[in-house]
Amino acid sequence: MSKVGRKPINIAGVQVEVKGQDVQFKGAKVSGTYTLPNELHVEKKDDVLSIVPVSDLPKSRDLNRVWGLHRSLLANKIAGSQKPFSEEVTIVGLGFKAAAAGKNLVLTLGYSHKIDFPLSAGVTVAIDKTGQKLLFESADRMKLGEDISRLKAQRPSEPYKGTGIKKTAEEIFRKDSKKK
Repeated sequence: MSKVGRKPINIAGVQVEVKGQDVQFKGAKVSGTYTLPNELHVEKKDDVLSIVPVSDLPKSRDLNRVWGLHRSLLANKIAGSQKPFSEEVTIVGLGFKAAAAGKNLVLTLGYSHKIDFPLSAGVTVAIDKTGQKLLFESADRMKLGEDISRLKAQRPSEPYKGTGIKKTAEEIFRKDSKKK
């Protein structure tokens, strides 16, 4: 049995309607629909949503993987509809900074040119006055992670000087310089 799939999803404060394999949700921030595969179905009781495998299917490792995956994805969608996910990113380096330009970012990262960085729909960024601390927010956890990953790829953190783009909670392993 899947240990993740068995956990119930708290839906207090969210309107949830189940229609066959589709789960429609509406929270304070976002509304949407999540479609489950045919191997799973949803049971709603009071303020708890449970995902259960179809009873006539044999128990298998693949079923457990699908069960846990879809339970986590649905739980993230419902949690994001109540309160957006946020992640703080730090840009380290002399002259490295970000600036907002409409719905995009303009990055100055030590290259000979500035980089236009488009954000996904539904992702917002708050930039402090130095331009080196960015707070990303989104109701969709996957889009948030993808945007941060693409941003970090523009100037990855390097272990010798510690410059580059990193999550604030992330710790970069520093190396000593070569010695003669």
